[in-house]
Amino acid sequence: MICALGSAVCFGTASVLQAAAARASAPGTGSGVDAALLLRALRQWRYIAGLGLDGLGFVLQIIALRTLPIYAVGAALAASLAVTAVVASRILGVRLSGTEWGAVAVVCAGLGMLGLASGNEGHTAGSSALRWSMLAVALAVLLVGTAAGHLKGKARALVLGLGSGVGFGVVEVSVRLIDSADFTNPALYALLVGGGSAFLLLTSALQRGSVTTATAGMVIGETIGPALVGVVWLGDRTREGLAPLAVAGFAVAVAGALALARFGEAPATPNPAET
Repeated sequence: MICALGSAVCFGTASVLQAAAARASAPGTGSGVDAALLLRALRQWRYIAGLGLDGLGFVLQIIALRTLPIYAVGAALAASLAVTAVVASRILGVRLSGTEWGAVAVVCAGLGMLGLASGNEGHTAGSSALRWSMLAVALAVLLVGTAAGHLKGKARALVLGLGSGVGFGVVEVSVRLIDSADFTNPALYALLVGGGSAFLLLTSALQRGSVTTATAGMVIGETIGPALVGVVWLGDRTREGLAPLAVAGFAVAVAGALALARFGEAPATPNPAET
């Protein structure tokens, strides 16, 4: 759980840096997936620093996923929005309302409930069908992101957000399906494609206007689906008699994160001195 929370701190801080850097980049073609945007963002130190934190967070996430059930790690990662809110209030001067500070407290309470109730990861080996399914979903995420360029306003933001969340969810499940460096394992390629697609979609969402809807979609995509896969197909369970507490903690943590969804968005006018 310490690794899961450490991962949330890394991802939450990186979001503030990357959102500001993506906003400072020149607008692209308007496609849902803009690879050139990623190249432009890489010219800014804030984006590079964010990538470093993302790398550290990913390592901590893998360690956590090899020990905890997916539902516990997913809720902790959703809580990165609480970290983003606090960091944005300090670094970017964003003011949190009393309700938003309350949402931060709700997220922490939900994670505490999960920490008490979650057991060890399940030991059920995933089937070949599940491995191939993860690769198929990862490829679908990239295709859906490309199609999102034809949508308008909140619809595009929602598709990009859900797509990135599902991609990150594929990563969470795939980590559990990889036991060794077996290059014939479809889960290995699902992890690479899903993670890369999710990152690209999220970067595009951060650059295009208000991404509150996209961030909420991302939280839903990276928590609910992977949690169900972990329980139904990979044997994730809670401590004896504490399943209701785990369900409540998961719901509370995700609800608090959704209440903080606006902190996936950077300020509209970044400070030129920081670019």
